[in-house]
Amino acid sequence: MKTIFRNFLRTVRRFKMAVALNMLGLSVAFAAFMVIMMQLHYDFSYDKCYKDHDRIFRLEYSRDASYQTVLARPFIEQFIESSPYIVAGALTNSGSLTTRFHIEKNGERFPFEEKSFVVTPDFFKVFSFDFVEGSIDTYISPSTAFIPLSLSRKLFGNEPAVGKQFYVEGWGNQTILAVFRDFPQNSSLNSCLFFAQHPNESKEEWRNWTYIAYIRVNDPSNASVIIDNFKRNFEPPEGREGQFDWTENAGVDLRLTPIQDVHYVSDVRHDPAPKASKQMLMILFAIAVVIVIIAGINFTNFSTALAPMRVRSINTQRVLGALPGFLRLSLVTEVVVISLIAYLGAILFVDLFNGTPLAQLIDADLSLTAHPLIVGGTALTALLAGLLAGMYPAFYMTSFAPAMVLNSSFGLSPKGKKLRNTLIGVQYVASFALIIGTSFVYLQNHFMHNSPLGYDKDELITVNIGRIQNSRDAFTNQIKAYSGVEDVTYGEALVSSSDSYMGWGRPFKEGNISFTCIPVHYTFLKVMGIEITEGRDFREEDANMQFGAFVFNEAARRKYDMEIGDVIPSQGEVVGFMSDVKFASFRLAVEPMAFYVWGTQNWGSQPNHAYIKMKAGVNKRAVMSHIHSTLAEFDPANTYDVRFYDDVVQRMYEKEIALSSLITLFSLIAIFIAIVGVFGLVIFDSECRRKEIGIRKVLGASTLGIIVMFNKVYFKILIVCFVIATPLAWYAVTRWLENFAYKTPLHWWVYLLAFAAVAAITVCTVTFQNWRVANDDPVKAIKSE
Repeated sequence: MKTIFRNFLRTVRRFKMAVALNMLGLSVAFAAFMVIMMQLHYDFSYDKCYKDHDRIFRLEYSRDASYQTVLARPFIEQFIESSPYIVAGALTNSGSLTTRFHIEKNGERFPFEEKSFVVTPDFFKVFSFDFVEGSIDTYISPSTAFIPLSLSRKLFGNEPAVGKQFYVEGWGNQTILAVFRDFPQNSSLNSCLFFAQHPNESKEEWRNWTYIAYIRVNDPSNASVIIDNFKRNFEPPEGREGQFDWTENAGVDLRLTPIQDVHYVSDVRHDPAPKASKQMLMILFAIAVVIVIIAGINFTNFSTALAPMRVRSINTQRVLGALPGFLRLSLVTEVVVISLIAYLGAILFVDLFNGTPLAQLIDADLSLTAHPLIVGGTALTALLAGLLAGMYPAFYMTSFAPAMVLNSSFGLSPKGKKLRNTLIGVQYVASFALIIGTSFVYLQNHFMHNSPLGYDKDELITVNIGRIQNSRDAFTNQIKAYSGVEDVTYGEALVSSSDSYMGWGRPFKEGNISFTCIPVHYTFLKVMGIEITEGRDFREEDANMQFGAFVFNEAARRKYDMEIGDVIPSQGEVVGFMSDVKFASFRLAVEPMAFYVWGTQNWGSQPNHAYIKMKAGVNKRAVMSHIHSTLAEFDPANTYDVRFYDDVVQRMYEKEIALSSLITLFSLIAIFIAIVGVFGLVIFDSECRRKEIGIRKVLGASTLGIIVMFNKVYFKILIVCFVIATPLAWYAVTRWLENFAYKTPLHWWVYLLAFAAVAAITVCTVTFQNWRVANDDPVKAIKSE
């Protein structure tokens, strides 16, 4: 045993660079695998924290194969009452609000800002809340709130919160009825406070489709029965039969989406839930597996490449009486120990990674104690990798008759060389596919960030002025007084900041239409540079009419056969059409939408998102500073989120950017590990063929000729692997791009660039190592053998 170990150390010292690189590659692979699995666990367990989560569903309505979450309150309530299988049902507003509020202590005001939902009382029966103060048995009335424990500690320290009040701008004082334990980070309800819905709000209003419905059922298998039963028995109100025509060709449908799937659905409009792409996550998982496989291949190549140089020593031990089983166990143990040492290095790398800025790309908690199963599973993977990498060389080295080995040269086995080339081929295929895939992920992100949106966002700053709404004209004048500001306008929502906006269903001509409606100031289109394709822009007098005015996009005109002068009953006139502004993300095709100027009959809120247009070439930071100082003059007690519009669009794709960056990062790691494997194999190959190279040099071969000879071998492998990898990468990229309504072209040059990159690295690696060996003293190389 001691002799075997000594022989192993001697071999390791001879190839110390290759050994170090393989150890590093294996450690990095295990670390990357753990980090990726932590992120995947975060996403795949999203919204599974609720008790009996598989019994919670969201109701969705479809018309013309386009699903939406927003529904009318009377429709939701009839659905909840339609089946004994529905244990509880509730509705909420169409997305979490950003609520600004304050408390007062000793005469001093302390402002806060949190996400919130407005819900009906049974919301707390649909979702499982763990109350630490109060309960849902308390009478829930308007002007009451439920808050998370973290917010209670922030507001009142360790004092009881129930019965205390805080003040919400526009809503008045809210009394705290209960405090619940915070939901985990991977929950749609994380860090949210909840307000009570007014019991009569839109109770009989069939036109107001702004509510989202959740139900809890007694058994998940009854979901389809509930839908079928409702369709059979529901009687739509007069004049709305077309909206609820369930016949096969009417294009109207309902579905119940399990709460754990809401995180992934991408075909639903007005969906406020945080999103992740299952395809992107599966790509991440595939990369995690590829990284471990590539590192395992490197490790196996490392072990098998050592075999020819150790086979004589091993079989000498057999001649001296060592049993084959003992020798095999010893050899496998060596490799397993190396693998486990690499695993310990991976633990260190994960800990170090957690302290770097790159950790911000990961939503999950990266502490090792938070993921014992992943850490333990990776340890088993390391053990398995060691066993698999060690077993073949161990059996190979002990499979020959000792006498034959001692009388022969086992410098490079053709069979072993073929195995190593095959394994290297797998690495090349993975490298090509990852480079191609990563390139298209980057190109898609670049496409989304730089494609025209239909308005000018480059010189825009935005801020929500809700708290100083009553001083809006004075605020506008003071902002415009600054020489760097060109103009100011207002909108009720931030365009291109979400996929979910206010949806309106309205009667039109002989039927009903549904569209996204964004109320704006009458100067909005002019300031934003939105092109009018027919008709006119808004005018100041539009706001002084009883009903307002609409400018619809071309998608609405095409779908509903609209014309200038058409009237939406009790709502306003269609005064113009505009180009198809990309008001939502590139994930969705442009749907019918309209900008709308309220008339005097205004039942909605005022446009309070300020869009501040800067002059070209101005100092943007100076304008930003002026806005902050102006806001401080109007409302010194509060802070405001003032942003460049590029930041608004950036936040829109936050999840895609983070996942894309992760894919890029771990793809680069996989490619690095693959190249490390190639470099290690080249080192072994050139070292083992040192005698051959020396003889060739003595016989007159040039250094260039030897380098070309080695490069030819690897170049043939490269070409074969590229031919295999290209269609695989094309298929994967095509499927991924199906997630986007607007996508980057499949540029042919990306494939050639991938081949050129891998080929260049390989040629440099092979050339560098073989140039060193070819320039050594050939006589010395021949004698050393």
